[in-house]
Amino acid sequence: MSNSRRVVIAFLGNFNYDSRCLNLHHSFTERGFKVKVISFDWLTPNFMRQKGEVAVHKLDKKYSLIYYLRFAAILSYNLIQTKADYYFAEDVYTLPFVVSISKINGGRVFYDSRELYGHLAGLKHKQTIQKILYQIERIFIRHVDNVITTGEMDSEFLQKEYGLKETIVLRNLPMRQSGVEPFDFRKKFKLDEEIKILLYQGVILHGRGLKILFEVVKKTSDTFLIVIGDGEHRNYYEELSESEGIKPRVFFMGKVPQRFLLNYTAGADIGFALIENISLSYFYALPNKLFEYIQAGLPVIVSNFPQMKKIVDDYKIGIAVDLEREEDVIAAVVKLIKEKSFYNELKSNCIIAADKLNWNVEIEKMFKIIT
Repeated sequence: MSNSRRVVIAFLGNFNYDSRCLNLHHSFTERGFKVKVISFDWLTPNFMRQKGEVAVHKLDKKYSLIYYLRFAAILSYNLIQTKADYYFAEDVYTLPFVVSISKINGGRVFYDSRELYGHLAGLKHKQTIQKILYQIERIFIRHVDNVITTGEMDSEFLQKEYGLKETIVLRNLPMRQSGVEPFDFRKKFKLDEEIKILLYQGVILHGRGLKILFEVVKKTSDTFLIVIGDGEHRNYYEELSESEGIKPRVFFMGKVPQRFLLNYTAGADIGFALIENISLSYFYALPNKLFEYIQAGLPVIVSNFPQMKKIVDDYKIGIAVDLEREEDVIAAVVKLIKEKSFYNELKSNCIIAADKLNWNVEIEKMFKIIT
């Protein structure tokens, strides 16, 4: 299918490790659009700049001002050089540049508000930066053609906060994949069959439940924790696992390219999304890891926040717990380990849910308005 229309995706992050950007790129490319990606990396060790239509530019975060100035300069230059029919600002950081330059170049602007940027947990103690981001969003969101969110509650909040008439909900769902071959963690780590493999997947930050998972490992003798992902707090949690005496039972894998991720996910037994209630953005969370677990056939244990709990209850694919009660989290883990028929029922429900909760179905909402 040939198509002369052009799409630009701008993202302050590495395109190769972001499922949402990868899925957008795939969906538009599959339909014959020409797609240019402008993305950035400052975390991956020994990272070399990736050039071409899918570009990943190298940044250094040692000096914050230079980091942001370089980001702004690279993004602005690339946007000015590229006329497109559709521009996607994949976060609040790229939003002002995409809006401003699209007004010069022409084209329709989509703002992918994948977080409640005015209420980020990571900026809880950096109120000045939080207020700046809120003001940026408040000003520029009024100049986009469409706002995209990752959940119904996010949409309701933004519509009320900024007086928006409507938004598009595109949940963070993975591509539907068949024939996923599970990675053999038991062979790699020489684990007995009765050992259950617990999985934390995603960016390593405070407030994402890793401390709680460490307590689970400490208080259960037949568990092993795999951490897939990276982030600025990885060293903290690696040191914590050692000081807590569970280092031999916790393995940090680092980032895994998206094309291999579900294979690793499917190699575990239980997936966790234990997000703590430390910000409105976290309370409204509907993370992609939850849907990746479902796609890989993993029963889940999640925080009993409204959007996650609704998925768990509607599809009967896991247990929602109160993180204020550590004993409830441990009891949920023990239940999934000990009650095999219950575990197998949840696993079967995951397989059924995967046919509905995938990007292939979800993206059709977008193409109903892009004709």
